[in-house]
Amino acid sequence: MASSLLASKRNKLIVLGNWLLWTLLHTYVLNEWGLTWNEASIDASINNSVLLVFGILLIANLHYYRPRKGLLPYLLLICSAMSALTMCISYYILKEALGTDLRYMEILEHSKGVRFSIALLILGGVSLVSELWYTLQEQKDNEKRKIDAEKLARDAELYQLRQQLQPHFLFNSLNSISALVSFKPAEARKMIQQLSDFLRGTLRKEEQQWISLADELKHLQLYLEIEKVRFGHRLQTLITQDEGTDELLIPHMLLQPVVENAIKFGLYDTTGEVAISIHAGKESNKLVITVQNPFDPATSIPQAGTGFGLHSARRRLYLLFGRQDLLNTASANNIFTTTIQIPQL
Repeated sequence: MASSLLASKRNKLIVLGNWLLWTLLHTYVLNEWGLTWNEASIDASINNSVLLVFGILLIANLHYYRPRKGLLPYLLLICSAMSALTMCISYYILKEALGTDLRYMEILEHSKGVRFSIALLILGGVSLVSELWYTLQEQKDNEKRKIDAEKLARDAELYQLRQQLQPHFLFNSLNSISALVSFKPAEARKMIQQLSDFLRGTLRKEEQQWISLADELKHLQLYLEIEKVRFGHRLQTLITQDEGTDELLIPHMLLQPVVENAIKFGLYDTTGEVAISIHAGKESNKLVITVQNPFDPATSIPQAGTGFGLHSARRRLYLLFGRQDLLNTASANNIFTTTIQIPQL
């Protein structure tokens, strides 16, 4: 439900200020009509006090009940009824207070129609302002609920994407361990220990959506050590970064699937050594990370960019920033380059 128009102190002061100004103006007009200042001030104070009470009741009524159909007839009916009550109650009180003055009573009798019309105009204005206020408040509430729902859906999808990384990575690692156990048990044990350290670090950071670049690169180094056990001397890596980039923020585990994609296209179809280079720098207010790997154009088609690693990274960046241009790929001279831009919030 939208908050009441009179919930804020500012709006209450505005209403009281307008009431006071209108009462003073009303007093002046009655004095111009021939009433004494005493009679005019009593008349204006009583009449406008009753009008203020019905105005507050009208605001409260529209806060709790506003028909979706037939709103204008409803407002006209309720404003007319309240205007009539305002006139009747004011007339009764003023008659009791100033009824001994025949001249005043004559003016009071002849001004009933004017008083009703003015009350109707004022209460009609109050009803329209209230309706506009509550409509805008409902729109804001609906927009907030929509944004919250979209954020929940976005967070759920981000969580699902992060969860998908583990089975994908574990499947490859366990296959490698299984192959090593028979003829290289020492390397299998080493890989199991490294895998344990990697997963332990992953669990510690599971609730952190953003981490520093330094932590992300440490985590990535654990992953690369595991991959080096799988591929031996064939996998060479070079990680460089510009000064002042350690504390820049990056989504947790964003780089692993991208580097895994580079290893996949760089090593899977070759038998020689392959060097994967990773560089982190800063441009304007963005962390820019470049991952490069060589590929054999005869056996690989990396430019399609349809691997799970690139897809998950691109999707995560879109969910976080609402942009499709933060991950780009290019290939030239048998070198495949993935460039990631991460705006710093």
